[in-house]
Amino acid sequence: MANTKSAIKNNRKTIARTLHNRSRKTRIKTLAKKVAALAADGSDKEALKAAAIDYVSAMDKAAKTNLVHANKASRAKASVAKYIAG
Repeated sequence: MANTKSAIKNNRKTIARTLHNRSRKTRIKTLAKKVAALAADGSDKEALKAAAIDYVSAMDKAAKTNLVHANKASRAKASVAKYIAG
């Protein structure tokens, strides 16, 4: 347990940040699953493109705030580009 005022405040901040980051990571995972499902189905190219744009945007924002590593975001964007091209 935290002993000082600053440590107590830091714990509060950590809890708030953890909740915020967890929801953002969950959203990214959901978007990734949606893109993968649409790519596997292969019937609706427009929906795939729209889902890919949402996913890439979310990954870029997550990389910008260090929620995910920049290289991971780059790999994800490249794999989505392959889905769209193929």
